[in-house]
Amino acid sequence: MNTNNLKKLKIGDLTAKLPIIQGGMGVAISLSGLASAVANEGGIGVVSAAAIGMLEPDFSINFLEANIRALKREIRKAKELTKGILGVNILVALSNFADMARTAIEEEIDIIFSGAGLPLNLPKFLNGSKRTKLVPIVSSGRAARIICKRWLEKYNYLPDAVVVEGPLAGGHLGFKEEQISDSAYSLEKLIPEVIKDIRVFEERYKKPIPVIAAGGIYTGEDIYKFLQLGASGVQMATRFVTTYECDASIKFKQAYIDSKKEDIVIIKSPVGMPGRAIRNKFIDDVNEGEKKPFKCPFHCIVTCDCKNSPYCIALALVNAKKGNLKHGFAFVGANAYRTKEIISVKELIKSLLEEYENASKRSASPNSG
Repeated sequence: MNTNNLKKLKIGDLTAKLPIIQGGMGVAISLSGLASAVANEGGIGVVSAAAIGMLEPDFSINFLEANIRALKREIRKAKELTKGILGVNILVALSNFADMARTAIEEEIDIIFSGAGLPLNLPKFLNGSKRTKLVPIVSSGRAARIICKRWLEKYNYLPDAVVVEGPLAGGHLGFKEEQISDSAYSLEKLIPEVIKDIRVFEERYKKPIPVIAAGGIYTGEDIYKFLQLGASGVQMATRFVTTYECDASIKFKQAYIDSKKEDIVIIKSPVGMPGRAIRNKFIDDVNEGEKKPFKCPFHCIVTCDCKNSPYCIALALVNAKKGNLKHGFAFVGANAYRTKEIISVKELIKSLLEEYENASKRSASPNSG
């Protein structure tokens, strides 16, 4: 497979052979199994830190320690399985954000990706470490500018890259509900805007800040399109769920394969953000006003109205990860209904590269368009 025209992705002193980042998926959908498999193929594999401790036996009485222990274990496990590049995704909205950031840096993770809010104080946790790269996830040029200015003022640090997540992403979205289907907020519009805003900082401070496209990227043709728009790489999550190596249960993966386009819906999440999920009886019950009783183990998301919420989002997602979809639901990207089978990460990467190659040949052909 000739990938000569597919540029490598450089983030600081790290170089990924392929400009493909596997998006972090919580709760516990992307752990060491998936992250290491992607890293072994030359992409960047990412462990999700969101409520990772909920798989520990003592999570309900020892939530903070259970999360630290689980994150350490997954990072160490992933490192045993690969020599490739590994990241951790940490939501800003986590009430244990500081614990997770410190733990990831102490464990010498290569990259921290951080969104679901602006990670305005992330460089503070580096504590002199030069190893871990910091990559905020934004949904606008304005957010990218705010982070760059704040990090420079307070920490004399600029992001090592920026992920721009558009409204077709899975899970919680950084958009108002009416913006999700508004073409003014499409990823195709956002990428050039963010590149323009970031270029000012790159030129002034002589530091490259690659911009990475995310949200709804599904094929090699999509990768080609966004690299042509100026992105240095892409982040893909949904596409990696239906791989053997993904850490979710087979029932979770099957929910993706069985889903139809009309099953993919936008829900109101207890954390105050819209989210994209596969509609099922659990979601229908909640929409009809039914409460799913729960005892909040720990106020894990800062913005969660856990006293008045009809269900616990963390519990619903952990149940889904385990395949118990009666008591939870699967978060998905907009293209999840296109998945038809479970394949290996190696096969998936091979097909993405072939699609990329074909798109690039079509574009070079004098008859194209």
